[in-house]
Amino acid sequence: MAAMTQNEIAARKKARGNVGKYILLIVLLILFIFPFVLVVINVFKTKADITINPLSLIGAHGFTLANFPNAMEAMDFWRVFLNSVIVTVSATILTVLFSAMCAFVIARHKNWKACAILFTMMIASMVIPFQVLMVPLVSIYGGIFGVLNHRLTLILLHVGFSVSMATFLFDGAIRGNVPAELEEAAMIDGCTTWQTFWKVVFPLLKPTIATVTIIDAMAFWNDYLLPSLVLQKKDLYTIPIATQVFYGTYSTDIGLVMAALLLAMLPILILYLFLQKFIVAGVTSGAVKG
Repeated sequence: MAAMTQNEIAARKKARGNVGKYILLIVLLILFIFPFVLVVINVFKTKADITINPLSLIGAHGFTLANFPNAMEAMDFWRVFLNSVIVTVSATILTVLFSAMCAFVIARHKNWKACAILFTMMIASMVIPFQVLMVPLVSIYGGIFGVLNHRLTLILLHVGFSVSMATFLFDGAIRGNVPAELEEAAMIDGCTTWQTFWKVVFPLLKPTIATVTIIDAMAFWNDYLLPSLVLQKKDLYTIPIATQVFYGTYSTDIGLVMAALLLAMLPILILYLFLQKFIVAGVTSGAVKG
C-alpha cells in the first residue's frame, strides 16, 4: 500500500511538472507569434484605425483590402519580388552545391593537411561578425573593382558568407550518415569519384539539403544590410530594401508596411511548410560527428 502511495505521489509530481512545462511553452508561443498576429490583424485596417487601436480585430472603418494593392504599387512589388527570387534561388542553389562538394572532399580526406586547414579556417570565419567586414567590403568591391550594383555580386557575397556553416552541416551529415562502404561499392562497380558523389552520396543528404535550403533561403530573402550596401539602383532593389519607401521623414503608413511585410513573408513561409519535415533530421545529422 505504501508503494502504491509513493507511486501516486511521484505520478502527481510528474503531472504538475508537465503542466508547468506546457504553460511555459504556451507563454513562449504567444510571445513569439504575437508580432505575426499583430501584422495579420492590422493589415486589413486603415492607417487611422491602426494608430487609434492596433490591438482591435476590426477597425472603426471596417475591413479593407486596399493596403495590398497600394503597397504593391508603391514598392513596385513584382519587380522587387523577381529580384528577390533571382538572388535567393541562385545563392541558395550555389551554396548547397559548393558546400556539399567541399564537405565531401573534407570528410573523405581527413588526413590531407589542406582539408584540415581549410575546414579550420571555415569554422573560424563563422565567428567574425559581418559588421566588421562591411566597410572594407564596400570600399574594395565598390571603389577598387567597381562591381557594386550587380545581382551577381550580391549572389556571390551571399554564397561566400554562408558556405562555411553549410559545409559544417554537410560534413557532419556525410561522416555520420553516409557509410564509406557505399562509396567503395560504387567505385568497384566502375563509378568515378564525381559519379559516386552525385549518384550515391548527394541523394542521401536530403535532410541536410532541406535544412541548409530553408536556413539560407530565409537569410537571403530577409537580408537588408548586405543588399542595401551592394545595390544602389532602384531597379535592382529586393523586397526588404523596397519597403523603406513606406517610411517617411514625418509619418509612416503602417497599413502599407504591414501589407508589404505580409507579402514578403508568404513565399518563405510556404517554403518552410514544404520542407519542415526535413528540418529536425537535417540539423541532427549535421551535428553528429563520426
